[in-house]
Amino acid sequence: MIVIVLTYISYTLCYSQDEMRKYAVVSKLWKRGMSVSTILIAEDDQEIAQLVAMHIEHEGHNTILAYDGQAALDIIMSRPVDLIILDIMMPLLDGLELTRKIREKYSMPIIFLSAKTSDMDKITGLIMGADDYMTKPFNPMELVARVNAQLRRYTQLNQSLNEKESQLLIQGGLQIDPTTRMVTLYDQVIELTPKEFDILYLLAQHPKKVFSIENIFVQVWGESYQDGANTVMVHIRTLRKKLGKDKDQWIKTIWGVGYTFNG
Repeated sequence: MIVIVLTYISYTLCYSQDEMRKYAVVSKLWKRGMSVSTILIAEDDQEIAQLVAMHIEHEGHNTILAYDGQAALDIIMSRPVDLIILDIMMPLLDGLELTRKIREKYSMPIIFLSAKTSDMDKITGLIMGADDYMTKPFNPMELVARVNAQLRRYTQLNQSLNEKESQLLIQGGLQIDPTTRMVTLYDQVIELTPKEFDILYLLAQHPKKVFSIENIFVQVWGESYQDGANTVMVHIRTLRKKLGKDKDQWIKTIWGVGYTFNG
């Protein structure tokens, strides 16, 4: 417990009293507009897991802790979870393999929190199905802000789908069903991550309309655009591979502008 308190103090001392007051106001406004969510924290370092849980619970959410990958998977399969904070290097089942198993059935947001800091580590995590990636050491307040942003986007997306009748999109041999979030190409199911599906559905809803990288990031990730270009391009690259060898058959690059659906 002493370690947790000291760690918390070391982070909060980085901010002035004025900045902390502003954060408290924003946090209070956020709590008014959101329901309580259940956050699974899968982290083998118990001190880090408890530190994260303390900050998440301060926002009014419930937390569940798992100290290995298999325990995390058992929790996900046995009870509702709204978002997952996931370490990569865990015993029994590492974070990447756990994410692969999660994405076979579930679409809740996943945030990687990892000591693996290379660009390739981040790209691999996003390709496997993560929605966000933070590196250690980390700022707990930034992590909480990212959690809230993912919950807001995920909640709004689900509400939007529930409030209006979803329309099945059919373009040539490609079918996109937003209700089941299933994509088939010439009757063959194409396995997409949640973000890949969101990008494809966004583009397919507006054939021939050109979307900038910034526009795609803001609409799919639900966050303000800062440095999301690489994230968008990685997702579109893997999406194209899954849709076939001709990279421009479905998603066409408009050089210097962005991307358009070419169906």
